[in-house]
Amino acid sequence: MTNIRQSLCFGAFARTKSPQEVIAAAADIGYASVEMLSPEHWQTVKDHGMDVAIIVGHASLPDGLNKKGNHDRIETELKENIDLAVEHGIPSLITFSGNREDRSEREGLDNCVEGLLRVKSYAEQKGITLCMELLNSKVNHPDYQCDRTPWGVELCRAVDSPRVKLLYDIYHMQIMEGDLIRTIEEHHEWIAHYHTAGNPGRKDLDDEQEIFYPPVMRAIARTGYAGFVGHEYSPKADVIESMRAAFETCNVQG
Repeated sequence: MTNIRQSLCFGAFARTKSPQEVIAAAADIGYASVEMLSPEHWQTVKDHGMDVAIIVGHASLPDGLNKKGNHDRIETELKENIDLAVEHGIPSLITFSGNREDRSEREGLDNCVEGLLRVKSYAEQKGITLCMELLNSKVNHPDYQCDRTPWGVELCRAVDSPRVKLLYDIYHMQIMEGDLIRTIEEHHEWIAHYHTAGNPGRKDLDDEQEIFYPPVMRAIARTGYAGFVGHEYSPKADVIESMRAAFETCNVQG
């Protein structure tokens, strides 16, 4: 069983350090990827022997695929970013349902399916995976529609493509559902990327928050998952030490 391939979500870690410092430290610690960073830094990541695991595929998080009026724009943005991803060896793009805005669960789901069907074949041809992100609507993203795993799984089943999957954010789903390991074991075939953070607070993966990450990581490894787990949180103190601690916490085998 191989170790989890860990990735660093760039934004929160680069607030007090330069991009070059963060990327170099990630490589030194053993990270396999730095993700969700702007194109001017991609080559620096590659020069340090790491991948860019995933980037955002379209704007915007609250105004997403569940609104039919957005489909033309999002199709254009996704196809442009699929081409960029192919050019730069980036395997996945993030997609967003958008906020409910009084849409029913059925209407929102059907609209997201319709929007993803417009780009499904293009993603398949290019070999890029579109990951619908599961986010909490209780604390961080009020009214966000894709806020529970069963909704996301139903979406993926309906689109029926090996290139349309879920981004399972462990922090967000702890808030909405809990039952993390069982959910991962039952639905891992629909998950193509993971994110972490401590809960509550969306900070370090330490013993002051409630998620015990080593068994969660072992459960992910046992599914045979070969993708990346990205750390997406705001460090409490020293950025580099926080990066190192998160890596060590999640550096497990199944």
